[in-house]
Parts: sequence; structure tokens; C-alpha cells
Amino acid sequence: MNTQRLRSSRVFTISFPEELAKQVIAVADEESRNLSELFREAFRTYQAERIQRRRMATRRIAAERRSRQGPQDEIVRVADKTSDE
Repeated sequence: MNTQRLRSSRVFTISFPEELAKQVIAVADEESRNLSELFREAFRTYQAERIQRRRMATRRIAAERRSRQGPQDEIVRVADKTSDE
């Protein structure tokens, strides 16, 4: 009989230089967390910041495009002047 358990999570193996590993363990200990909790929160924070950076980049690109287009009333004025000629 196959009684294989299904996991609701995945296991990752990561490596750190020794000095950084000591810092990770110290933070986890200070916050009374295990390493999995610490890294889950770190990833969620990274992901939120990544989304924010993408949004800011998109807004910056949109603003640059708008500034290259010039004011809408100027476009209409130039178009009217051209059609009068």
C-alpha cells in the first residue's frame, strides 16, 4: 500500500557564507523565529518591494511619454494652424 504523504510546502536548500549565516541565525534567535519563518517573511518583503519598483518604473515611463507628447492644447493649436494653411 502506497501511503505517500502530500506536502503542503516545499523544501529548499540554500547556502550562505559563514559570517552571513551567523547573522541570519542571530536575527532568528532575537526574534524567536525559526529560519523558515524568517525566510518566508524576507521573501514576502522582497516580493512586495519588487512589485513597488515595477510600478514606479511603469509610472516613470508613462510620465516620460506624456512629457514627450507635449500639452494637449498645444497639439490641438498646431493641428488647427496646419489645417488653416
